[in-house]
Amino acid sequence: MPGMEFDTPLAEAWIRAIAASVEEEQGRLTELDSAIGDGDHGSNLQRGFAAVLPALDGLEPAGPGAVLTRTGTTLISKVGGASGPLYGKAFRAVGAALPGPGGGSVDAAALGEALAAGLRAVRDLGKAEPGDKTIVDAWTPALAAYRDAVAGGAGLPEAAAAAAEGAERGALGTVPLQARKGRASYLGPRSVGHQDPGATSTALVFRALAEAASRAG
Repeated sequence: MPGMEFDTPLAEAWIRAIAASVEEEQGRLTELDSAIGDGDHGSNLQRGFAAVLPALDGLEPAGPGAVLTRTGTTLISKVGGASGPLYGKAFRAVGAALPGPGGGSVDAAALGEALAAGLRAVRDLGKAEPGDKTIVDAWTPALAAYRDAVAGGAGLPEAAAAAAEGAERGALGTVPLQARKGRASYLGPRSVGHQDPGATSTALVFRALAEAASRAG
């Protein structure tokens, strides 16, 4: 549906889909993080997104930017470890690039620019580059696939689906990498052979966007 736009209901549906996915995949994320981190990635994200849902109730006047900004602010306040600040800053950056309280909607291309702002926020905070075995390794190919799809004339649902596939490929691509950032970097060569939990949760974030856009379409 080339004419679909990203509006407040879709923003809320995206966040609710992330929360449901994190709830379902909490054990897997924890298992991945137990191998190369503190073992709390799944529980931290679950707690954070569980807090986000009531924070969105009664958010008036909303606007898609306000939904994502409130999401980011809540994650920063509720999630421990590295994931709270990283995802919190990312969602706040995405929200800041979208219409705020009382705002309307944006097209697929504008949403792509907002997603790019989210990636910049992650990189600025974590100082990570592609290949460091982090969230960046999933968000970067997701954004590239999204932009390529939009440039080819795809609508938002198709572009979001392409982004989800890109993020999932990126997450799988972290398995042979040696971690150069975060707690996993302390393991040196022993971090090789494990999928990065942050990249994996990023894939869940983009798959949730694709599912929400598909249902809205």
